[in-house]
Amino acid sequence: MTIEAEPVARPARGSVEAAPPHEVRHLTRKVKDNLLAVAFLAPSAVIFGWFFFYPLYRLFYLGLHQQNRFGTAERYVGWSQFSDVLGGDNFRSGLEISGRYVLYTVPLGLVLGVLLAVAANRHLRGIKVFQTIFASTVASSVAVASVVFFVLINPQAGYFRDVGFLSLSNPDTALRGVALSSVWQNLGLTFIIVLAGLQAVPEEIYEAATLDGYGPVRRFFRVTLPLISPTLMFLVVVLVIFAFQAFAQIDILTAGGPAGSTETLVFKIFNSQQPLSQGEGAVMAIGLFVVTLFVSLAQFLILEKRVHYGS
Repeated sequence: MTIEAEPVARPARGSVEAAPPHEVRHLTRKVKDNLLAVAFLAPSAVIFGWFFFYPLYRLFYLGLHQQNRFGTAERYVGWSQFSDVLGGDNFRSGLEISGRYVLYTVPLGLVLGVLLAVAANRHLRGIKVFQTIFASTVASSVAVASVVFFVLINPQAGYFRDVGFLSLSNPDTALRGVALSSVWQNLGLTFIIVLAGLQAVPEEIYEAATLDGYGPVRRFFRVTLPLISPTLMFLVVVLVIFAFQAFAQIDILTAGGPAGSTETLVFKIFNSQQPLSQGEGAVMAIGLFVVTLFVSLAQFLILEKRVHYGS
């Protein structure tokens, strides 16, 4: 007597075999994680898009159009307005003044911040008082710092109105006087960040350098500066961006004068609020954005080679 084997049912061609339970659970968990990530990122993406991408789109839109004197009608002018504005004397002069403002503020502010931080990075009684004094300017706003220096170097009634190289009434020196207020206002931030970088350096490294015969000056240049170079690179980038965006100091102290010698690019953009000049101001704003972006990238590429990241 023979027993015939029952045929084994096979899935039809083109049908999908049921996935194992553990793969189904893994897929479900992955989908839930992705949805949760999207839920957490959505508010930030909406805010970032509304306050960055939409204004950037509006700048390009205004740069491609020109409005009439009353702002009631506009006409498409294309990219010709970009070439006219970015190649014009007005944009070049504003960019040149902004570049000088960067040179006046960033090196001096960085050097003073490092020197104050090194002087305050000591284990002495009462040093916290000096650290608080050196960092106090971080609590002052740009308007407060500008008013303080307006009282000090005002050409008519200031306490130091006779200091020639900071005179706000001289087109050759007015930008220096404005820059000094920015240096003072940003000094607290520079001091705090550099001091934090110094306090992160292990004491054993200084002890080893001292045993090797390094004096204070040699320790500073051969040990301290290389170890805090990432902090300094961050500060250089931040201070350059701050300098390119300076406006309130100039508006309060000189209002762009005398003879337009302190009209930075941001100040020129601010003055382009009339409907007839909104397109020009939008193109200048895009130009400033591109310049700031390339300067920041150049700083990262150049300074990254000189930065030491300790393990």
